[in-house]
Amino acid sequence: MAKVSKNARVAQRAANAGSGRDHVKVVTSVKNPATGKYSYKEIMIHKDKVNEYLAANK
Repeated sequence: MAKVSKNARVAQRAANAGSGRDHVKVVTSVKNPATGKYSYKEIMIHKDKVNEYLAANK
C-alpha cells in the first residue's frame, strides 16, 4: 500500500476545493395528506447550507 505525505494531501485538497466533498445528501420524509403514505425526497446540497435548508423545510 502506498503512502501519501500530509503535504501532498493538503495541496490536493486545495486543488479540489469545488469538488463533491463539499456536498451532502439530505433525505427528508414527506407525508401525502390524501393517502397518509410517506415518500422520501433526496437532495444534494452544500454542507454550509444544510441548517438553512432544514429550517426552511420543517
